[in-house]
Amino acid sequence: MGLLDGRTVIITGASSGVGEAAAYLFANEGANVVLTARRATRLEEICGRIADQGGKASFIAGDLTDAALHKALVVEAVHRFGGLDAAFNNAGDLGALAPTAELTDQGWRETIELNLTGHFLAARAQIPALLESGHGSLIFTSSFVGPEVGFPSMAAYAAAKAGLVGLMRVISSEYAPMGLRANAILSGGIDTPMGRESANSPEAMDYVKNLHALKRIAAPEEIANAALYLASDLSSFVTGTAHSVEGGVTTSRT
Repeated sequence: MGLLDGRTVIITGASSGVGEAAAYLFANEGANVVLTARRATRLEEICGRIADQGGKASFIAGDLTDAALHKALVVEAVHRFGGLDAAFNNAGDLGALAPTAELTDQGWRETIELNLTGHFLAARAQIPALLESGHGSLIFTSSFVGPEVGFPSMAAYAAAKAGLVGLMRVISSEYAPMGLRANAILSGGIDTPMGRESANSPEAMDYVKNLHALKRIAAPEEIANAALYLASDLSSFVTGTAHSVEGGVTTSRT
């Protein structure tokens, strides 16, 4: 038996990186997965691979800042698979990078829209269906950047990721009495397209790796494993946590 047998999970940002890894992992653990990201062709490929392995998956491509998309994903989960048991709101992007005094209005707004407002819109749509399940789990991908440390030129990204932790804690306090758990993953450096964008040379990548106590960055599957724990009954008494999965980056001074 899988950890998510018969359960249905929405995964955002599922076309690559952590979201793609979670799609395969959750399906292998018995979940019906409903995937979203902007790239329809890529989502179709991932759903096809899951089906080839005996899993169940569907997708709706769209803009993560569109409230209508998140409503449609919940309708898909309920109508196709009978309900919604967990949501892994994982989508994100580095956004505009500039010293704070040089950050444009547009850069700030677009970064906040994707990395914070989009997650709020997702959660707002998902919460009623998660409550219906009686054991819902709502998971956000945050970062150590913002909640734990600040890096130059990352004001908008850091503010959004810190905001996600605040949003998660409010949701937990509001809905835990009704059986809905909410948690956030504070990830460290990850080997994803976004991670390679921020460390775009061998020297930069070595620097990022050395920041971590483990002296490496995470594979996407390692973050997906943490999300699996939070989505499953293994974490049935865990809510309101900023769950660090960051390779010791906040404790290392070597």
